[in-house]
Amino acid sequence: MDIQTIKQRFGIIGVSSKLNRAIDIATQVASTDLSVLIMGESGTGKETFPQIIHQLSPRKHNNYIAVNCGAIPEGTIDSELFGHEKGSFTGAHDQRKGYFEVADKGTIFLDEVAELPLSTQVRLLRVLESGEFLKVGSSKTQKTDVRIVAATNIDVLKAVHDGKFREDLYYRLNTVPIHIPPLRERKEDIILLFKKFAQDFSEKYRMPPIKLDDSANELIYNYRWPGNIRQLKNVTEQLSIIEQSRLITGVELKQYLPIYEGQKLPALYKDSVDSQTFSSEREILYKILFDMKKDMNDLKRVVNGIVNKDEIHKTYVENPDIINSFYEKNGFIESKQAEKEFEYDTENNFQIQDTEEFVEESLSIMDKEIELIKKALDKHKGKRKAAAVDLGISERTLYRKIKEYDLE
Repeated sequence: MDIQTIKQRFGIIGVSSKLNRAIDIATQVASTDLSVLIMGESGTGKETFPQIIHQLSPRKHNNYIAVNCGAIPEGTIDSELFGHEKGSFTGAHDQRKGYFEVADKGTIFLDEVAELPLSTQVRLLRVLESGEFLKVGSSKTQKTDVRIVAATNIDVLKAVHDGKFREDLYYRLNTVPIHIPPLRERKEDIILLFKKFAQDFSEKYRMPPIKLDDSANELIYNYRWPGNIRQLKNVTEQLSIIEQSRLITGVELKQYLPIYEGQKLPALYKDSVDSQTFSSEREILYKILFDMKKDMNDLKRVVNGIVNKDEIHKTYVENPDIINSFYEKNGFIESKQAEKEFEYDTENNFQIQDTEEFVEESLSIMDKEIELIKKALDKHKGKRKAAAVDLGISERTLYRKIKEYDLE
């Protein structure tokens, strides 16, 4: 089956050589039982390629199961994948088959495979090596004959280096790698995709299809498209519904294209880290500590300049902002209270009076981590998903931290 036929069958739009290369690899590997790892940014259409592999394989008449590993809670992922015995845990009222048992003789697609906990990665490695698995709560080994296709949108080698993904599992899954190019690397397909989406939404909403003028064509061609095909489809649908004119100008289109200056998500696995984006929640805590240290050094420079009583008044007059800012930023006392600490005697000698007891703040990373988690949960009224976004970590990581620090 040639590439053009496959595109028509699976609804793939594009003429990019990189896209054609990915389709060709999927076609060639389909007839084998080799494991495949599909890599590409979010929104590039990775979910289509496991279907190509399954439908062109000898397993096409058996089950095909797609599993989003990032959407299943860590506490139930083993049960979902491998099943469980009755009474194996609270709520296990009956025996349950897992996906690997149901997909026997077929294909299982593990999307966001890098989100799997390390304990589950060990179980998955055993399936890949020997075709064996254990149900949760069982000591009886079961066999399964499953073709595994996995996908991820992160740098897996970086995750391996950080200890978040097993190296042996990576090489087992990566027997045949397929890279799906982002939309910015297949610019020749952007206009084709836009026209296809515009026609689809025209039929769906029963209205004339939208078109782009020259300025809009240039803008859509040169935009980076961080959300890839998914973002392009969403923008096309918004334009189709909201804009009254069927001819879209560059000025109108620009309102639907957010300025993109950040790094690609998920940030936890990126190499580069700037002042706004951090690779882990631990680095956020480090930044807070470094900022505090800078404030302490600023205050020390002021205090060291006070060498005798005659210079005290002059030093405070010249540097009140530094002292007051330090107190305000670290929550010790307000600036007005800071002013009250500095008084003069009858001979115009400047004196410092202690008006408040200061307690040395803990610099423990764990304490700061607990404090930040509590503040985020309080801010969002216990909503963990919103708190996780505010902290810059995944919801699963937040759930694990809450359990680890007993913050229920």
